[in-house]
Amino acid sequence: MNPRSTRTLSVTAALAAAAGIGAGGGAATYAALSPEAARTVVRQVTVESSEQAASTTAPMSVSEIYENASKSVVEITTVATGQSSPFGGDQQARGQGSGFVYDADGHIVTNQHVVDGAQSVSVMFWDGSTYEAEVVGTDASTDLAVLKIDAPASSLQPLALGDSSELAVGESVVAIGSPFGLEGTVTGGIVSALHRQMTAPNNFTINDSIQTDAAINHGNSGGPLVNSQGEVVGVNAQIESESGGSDGIGFAIPSNTVASIVPQILSTGRAEHAYLGVSVATVSDSLASDLGLVAGVEVTEVRNGTPAAEAGFRAATDSTTVDGQSYPTGGDVITEIDDRPITSGAELQSAIDAKRPGDTITIKYSRDGKSTTVEVTLDARPS
Repeated sequence: MNPRSTRTLSVTAALAAAAGIGAGGGAATYAALSPEAARTVVRQVTVESSEQAASTTAPMSVSEIYENASKSVVEITTVATGQSSPFGGDQQARGQGSGFVYDADGHIVTNQHVVDGAQSVSVMFWDGSTYEAEVVGTDASTDLAVLKIDAPASSLQPLALGDSSELAVGESVVAIGSPFGLEGTVTGGIVSALHRQMTAPNNFTINDSIQTDAAINHGNSGGPLVNSQGEVVGVNAQIESESGGSDGIGFAIPSNTVASIVPQILSTGRAEHAYLGVSVATVSDSLASDLGLVAGVEVTEVRNGTPAAEAGFRAATDSTTVDGQSYPTGGDVITEIDDRPITSGAELQSAIDAKRPGDTITIKYSRDGKSTTVEVTLDARPS
C-alpha cells in the first residue's frame, strides 16, 4: 500500500508510444505482453449501472457540479500492518484516498493502489458519517477497485458515468476528492490532452487516459473527474511531477474503462484481459524498405508459454542502422488481425484489448517476404 495515494509515475504520450520503432532509440511497444504492455487507444462502449443517477444535459457551473456531486464523493482511509518496529510490535501504515458512489447497493469505486495491501478500509462521507468497507475486488491492470459499504439509502447518491470517448480537448472538467486529507476539495480545469498512457500498479499500461490541468494531488486518487454535465468521465489516478505535488498535469482513468472493468469486478471479484505474449516495434511505410521488411508491427520478443509462442512467432534476430538509428530486424511482421490492417503497436493492442481470454483471432504476418495466416487462441493476462 502506498500511504501517498496518488502515485507519481511516468506517463507517455500515445503518439510517441504508438510510433514504436520510429520513436528514437528503437523503443518497442508491447502487445498484451508483460509489465509496460502496449501503449494504445481503446474505444469501449459505456455500460452504465441501471441504478446510476441520470445525468443532466445543460452545462453546469463548477459550483453546480460540486453541489450535484460532492455528497457522492468519499474519503477513503486504509490501515496496513508493516514490519515490526525496533521497539517491539508491528508498525501500522495509514493511507488515504478518494472514491465515489457507484450504485445504490453501496458500491464505491476507487483506485487499486489506494487499497492495495490494506487490512482495513473505511469510507467517510461529506457529513462525517463513516463506514467500514469491504474490498469486493481489484484490477491492478487498470488501477481500479470496488468497495462495499452498508450505508443508509439516503447516503448513497450514485454518480452517472459519462462516455469518455466523447471528450474533447479544452472541455471543462473538475476533480473532487480529499487531497492531503482535505475532504470535499474541488479543483477546476480543462481536458489538456486525450489518449495518454499511464503505467498501472502491475506495470501494464492503462490506455486512453485523460490528461487534465485540474489540480490533482496526493489523496485525490480514486476520486471522480467530472464533466460539465455532472457525469464521471474519469477516475483521478496519477500526477506527472518532479516536485511530488501538482504541477498542472494530472491523469485520470477513462470512464469507459470503468464501465468495462467494474461490472466484471462486481460479478467475479476480478477482471480479465486478453493476452497474446509479444512485444512489437512499429515498422512505418517510410522505414519498411530501408529495413527490408513490410510495413506493420515487427515482433521483437516472444514470451515462453504464451499464445504467441505456441503459434510459432519469431522475434527479431538482428538490427539495421538507418540514419544513425538502430532498428530490430529479422522478426515476423504482423500486418492484419481478423482482416483488420495493423500499422502500429497501438492498433495491435487495441485489437487484443477488444477480445476476451479464450477468443480465437486470425493473425496475418510476413516472414522473409512470405505472407502467412495463423489462428491464435488468446490467454488471460498474467497478474
